[in-house]
Amino acid sequence: MVVEKNVPLQSYNTFGIIARAHNLVRIADEAAAREVVADAMWRGMPKFVLGGGSNIVLTGDVKPLVLKVEILGRTLIETQPRAWIVEAGAGENWADFVRWTLEQDLPGLENLALIPGTVGASPVQNIGAYGVELQDRFESLDALDLNTGRSFTLNAAQCAFGYRDSVFKHPPALAGQEDSLQQGFGLEGRALITRVRFRLPRPWKPVLGYLDLERKMRETGVADPGAQQIHDWICAIRSAKLPDPRVIGNAGSFFKNPTVTPEQCADIIAREPRIVHYPMPDGSIKLAAGWLIDACGWKGKTVGNAGVYEKQALVLVNRGGATPATGGEVMTLAGAIQTSVYERFGIRLEPEPVVI
Repeated sequence: MVVEKNVPLQSYNTFGIIARAHNLVRIADEAAAREVVADAMWRGMPKFVLGGGSNIVLTGDVKPLVLKVEILGRTLIETQPRAWIVEAGAGENWADFVRWTLEQDLPGLENLALIPGTVGASPVQNIGAYGVELQDRFESLDALDLNTGRSFTLNAAQCAFGYRDSVFKHPPALAGQEDSLQQGFGLEGRALITRVRFRLPRPWKPVLGYLDLERKMRETGVADPGAQQIHDWICAIRSAKLPDPRVIGNAGSFFKNPTVTPEQCADIIAREPRIVHYPMPDGSIKLAAGWLIDACGWKGKTVGNAGVYEKQALVLVNRGGATPATGGEVMTLAGAIQTSVYERFGIRLEPEPVVI
């Protein structure tokens, strides 16, 4: 096992924040993860699992042992009458994996095109876009318990998926409950995902009920787009709205879209008739966080070297260039936005990224 010391992390987080890992181990397979757990020096040390770094804000150097997941592999493992089951290593780039599935004539993930990050991070965040969430295409995953070194498999129910949420984002069980992995408690900091399997429905059906996609259909005159066409449209839509992390550091959408009751929504509409909102299947109403932030006048504003993207108020960016924004500047800006939105609308915005 090779432990790298004092490793720069600027290229390992899409915000481009300067920070270092005191200690880092690259995990290329499950055996490497087991070796870490078995090592007496590192067994009891706090650990931080790092994938593509697309959903984190580093506020300083990382003291826990960083496990950089680099497990690769993509394969069709089973063809069923009603689905294709596809598996990918946790270290695979998500956008590349989506493109690969389409190249193999395995449609179903095209609405999730161009989302930054790795395959292993996709169930942690329950990523979603343009009418599809990860949980809609999820079959199961394999992971390693970082306390015991045991491998385990979770299905969708055991992952406890929610809106940008899963069992991996919640604290572990209380003392005395550590030996069971089937009680529904959180696995934050305890599990390292190694492989993820996806269920891609057969026959394929397009998911098109989104305003931007409907606009593309009208503009192009294509009334019955295929999976590759939808993929290309979504790549174009995302590229027009969102900054490329390779050019402008960012972590994608910084805040979750809040949900309110119909009564709360009606009260806000009475004061703000133009507010963007969407009814949800459970009867709640989802509000567009980007609209709320824009309405408070934050689009294009900065705090230090952290700013709000001019084309999409939901995205915070690193404007620092040669002097990158710090994690503290990003979180100061985020806090000021939260205060503004709460004071005007009575809505508390919840950040999406993990703050380290």
